[in-house]
Amino acid sequence: MEKITLSEQEVINALCYFHAKFKHVQPTDVEVELMYDDAAGFTAEAYVNGQMDFYNTVNFITAIRLYLDEQLHRDSIAARIMLDLHDEEGIIAHIEW
Repeated sequence: MEKITLSEQEVINALCYFHAKFKHVQPTDVEVELMYDDAAGFTAEAYVNGQMDFYNTVNFITAIRLYLDEQLHRDSIAARIMLDLHDEEGIIAHIEW
């Protein structure tokens, strides 16, 4: 079984790419703030031109799947994606095939 880990920056990149694709802007135009809360789980706020959109855990996984498919050219359907809050590395994603 193959495994990779996406760093917090790569998770942010995935969310920026996902948000940009649906807002028809460049990923560099998107700002993302990642958060974790025991009640809400993994969440993010994405900003473009002063407008904020909220993302939940399901959106994180969807964004990472799109990033795997279109940026890393990997099969996202077969991937098992687990988000993790790491003390030193922040919010990361463990992916297994």
